[in-house]
Amino acid sequence: MNPNHWLVNIRSEKNMTQEQVAELAGIDRSWYTKIEKGTTPSVKVAKKIASVLDFPWTNFFEKNCDVSTQSA
Repeated sequence: MNPNHWLVNIRSEKNMTQEQVAELAGIDRSWYTKIEKGTTPSVKVAKKIASVLDFPWTNFFEKNCDVSTQSA
């Protein structure tokens, strides 16, 4: 199972594309795609993505993060 499935769910709930999130976060879309597939971002990138999608950036570093624990 994809460890970052929660990230895909949050993005989908906000009706945003990977391209939109990446652009607003100031990162390459291909890098964002890798993050959605399970790559752990740097703290700097985690904060940017979290800011765009409105969730705590620390979620990237918590084991078994579940979308039900997200505050939106």
